[in-house]
Amino acid sequence: MKENSLEILKTLTETPGVSGFESPIRKVLANYLSPLSSEIKTDKLGSLVAIKEGTSVGPKIMLASHMDEVGFMVTQITGEGFIKFQALGGWWNQVLLDQRLEILTSGDRVIGVIGAKAPHILTSEELRQPVKMKSMFIDVGSTSKEETEKIGIKPGDPVVPYSPFMLCKNSKTFMAKAIDDRAGCAMVVELFQRISRGEHPNTVYGVMTVQEEVGLRGANTSVDVVKPDLALVVDVTVATDTPGISDNEAPTKTYLGRGPVIGFYDASMIPHIPFRDLVIKTAQENNIPFQVEVMAGGGTDAGKIHVFREGVPSVVIGIPVRYIHDHIGLAHLDDYQHAVELLFALVKKMNAETLRELEDIL
Repeated sequence: MKENSLEILKTLTETPGVSGFESPIRKVLANYLSPLSSEIKTDKLGSLVAIKEGTSVGPKIMLASHMDEVGFMVTQITGEGFIKFQALGGWWNQVLLDQRLEILTSGDRVIGVIGAKAPHILTSEELRQPVKMKSMFIDVGSTSKEETEKIGIKPGDPVVPYSPFMLCKNSKTFMAKAIDDRAGCAMVVELFQRISRGEHPNTVYGVMTVQEEVGLRGANTSVDVVKPDLALVVDVTVATDTPGISDNEAPTKTYLGRGPVIGFYDASMIPHIPFRDLVIKTAQENNIPFQVEVMAGGGTDAGKIHVFREGVPSVVIGIPVRYIHDHIGLAHLDDYQHAVELLFALVKKMNAETLRELEDIL
């Protein structure tokens, strides 16, 4: 079980796939899901839809995780061979300097490092200010524009953090890039592995969406392919167990190792309350630890899915991750595996009668 999880997590997190450039990760996910699915297809934006029929055609359960990761795109090559770039997804400038990146050219992958003006020559006023992204550049060791172009780099090339997967010394936590949201994708893969070995009273749609990090775009199109009765969005959230975070800043603290997180509120969605309560009850019945979260900002693919047509009852289930939207995130394997258990328990019980009960809100 643990070895299977680690293999999937390592493969998915190390595969590149920034927003709009998801082809490499889509192919890897398709390879995992095709043998486990009744049918697999994509929408016209590139989201992957894996379908697993159970003992009943309905209800249709959509499990959505986004395959894209935050990254960058090459915008310009200077005369001296340095590379200017723009963000794809949300980045905090202070985590960028001196980090290694991979530029995905049409041929090889090229390693570079983010640089800026040396602090030794900054004024005292400049030293007090954070460096803006527009003042940064990627250095691949070239000394001219021609040399950079010769190795295959051009404007429009996608760029990802260079951060290999690593299991921590305690063998319980792991570090990687793109845990947001390859961990969610991995959970859906493991769910499909489980339901392929037994019966489930519904049809499950494992949807790996594109372009979540730049505006929930893949959710907006893929939900029209599925037309779900219920949706579980499987994502990650900010772990607030690090130093310096007050209760006012994080009214519902989330900790590594204390279980998956059930979303109670974010800026994009309030969950369907009867469905939310069913998730909680299912966790309790199966002795699965869980945490709850109220987040003033942020959002997930559920923000688009739950307002599709006349509405789709939706809940977000995720795991807490330290340092998301960064070069290296840190998460706990117990949280991940408990989340898979919770998803499996939910899929086993979501039959036509459960759907009728959830829809009966009068």
